[in-house]
Amino acid sequence: QVQLVESGGGLVQVGGSLRLSCEASGNTFSVRVMGWYRQVPGKQRELVAGITRGGSTNYADSAKGRFTISIDNAKNAVHLQMVSLKPEDTAVYYCNAGVLWEGEFWGRGTQVTVSS
Repeated sequence: QVQLVESGGGLVQVGGSLRLSCEASGNTFSVRVMGWYRQVPGKQRELVAGITRGGSTNYADSAKGRFTISIDNAKNAVHLQMVSLKPEDTAVYYCNAGVLWEGEFWGRGTQVTVSS
């Protein structure tokens, strides 16, 4: 089992920045990939960015050039730096971890609201 706790969400104006953080605890040795997803009411949860323990990253097209995901293997944490935020970035952001032999785990989510 892996537990994930997100922090860093909040209210920001258009063009502003936020940094989301997620710390993992539990069976962190078996975590192979971490990422951020987001969801708005009535829509499916979508991938924002993912990163492997080795640092390989992938981004949704909407995140490319504005968001940067990073991993701190020593602290079992993943961060998402978001700049040039837009109203359409408003969502609940969820931390995700892929764990060898155990599947996926999710955090409870953190609200990001971008006001225009």
